[in-house]
Amino acid sequence: MMDKHVKVAVVVVNYGTAECAISAVASVLRYGLQQGDLHVYLVDNASPGDDASVLERACAAHDWSGRVTLLRAASNLGFGAGNNLALEAMASDPPDFVFLLNPDARLKNNAVDHLTTALINQPDVAVVGAGISRPDIGPVTAAFRFPTIYREFVGALSFGPVSRLFPSGIVPLPADHPSGPVDWVAGAAAMFRYEVLTEIGGFDPEFFLYFEEVDLMRAISRRGWQVWYLPDAQVWHDEGRSTGVRSAEPQRRRKPSYWYASWRYYFAKNHGRLHALLAASAWLLGSLLNHGISALRGRQPAAPLRYGADFVRAGVLPLLAGGPVSCSRGRR
Repeated sequence: MMDKHVKVAVVVVNYGTAECAISAVASVLRYGLQQGDLHVYLVDNASPGDDASVLERACAAHDWSGRVTLLRAASNLGFGAGNNLALEAMASDPPDFVFLLNPDARLKNNAVDHLTTALINQPDVAVVGAGISRPDIGPVTAAFRFPTIYREFVGALSFGPVSRLFPSGIVPLPADHPSGPVDWVAGAAAMFRYEVLTEIGGFDPEFFLYFEEVDLMRAISRRGWQVWYLPDAQVWHDEGRSTGVRSAEPQRRRKPSYWYASWRYYFAKNHGRLHALLAASAWLLGSLLNHGISALRGRQPAAPLRYGADFVRAGVLPLLAGGPVSCSRGRR
């Protein structure tokens, strides 16, 4: 139980999933916060169609006045910058903690209370991530190790015997990973100390989508804070409703170009250009070997469709060109 009165801000950033975002907000308000004040910032990231109007009508119909603030971005800012917009809006009345919730997610239990209590009781922890389940397959990975050259190779190789021999080479931790410290947690349902977010400056707006939470939690860790995973806080996540990209899918799909751009920018920003090139080489080599092993075993390769051409074009060539390694931020 919480032993102090706290203020929690919840941020939901919508892009083309208005009905899902409404359900996400409704689930937060339904469970509420037992001992404290809770306010929701609902950001429409310049969605196509009339999403902003749908959200505005929903706020009025549900009588969310005073509990939900609707913010409209002038352009599609991407996930991180969309959250930054809400952080700027709450600066005049700062909360203790900020809970980021994807629009295609909703609370499964009183997750906000669980996460808030964890941050109150552990003053050296800056981020706590919830356990996540998909409605179709149940619990999924929501806690991770930081990516490295070694882990890029092992992950791209995706060969059971090697993964079992070198378990530390796998970035995703098991779906049943216990509560405790981890490198980073899924940004789909994570709570932060507001003071830490403002100290860092929020998300790096250069990321459009993907790797922005990894980058943020690496920056937080470098400042001496811990990141924890708390599976007792439970969230449903209908992953990929706005991007079309889902984990653990049986069929191969092509990743969007901004995934590779974000990968490139993350590695170059945090480790340097040479390290990023070595990581890219490790990923491509692992994927090539996986392709051969999969062919011999009559199985589908683990890599995305057209991964070679896409990764070289969006991930490798900009590194070799010697120019800026920043992301190419465009619309989804």
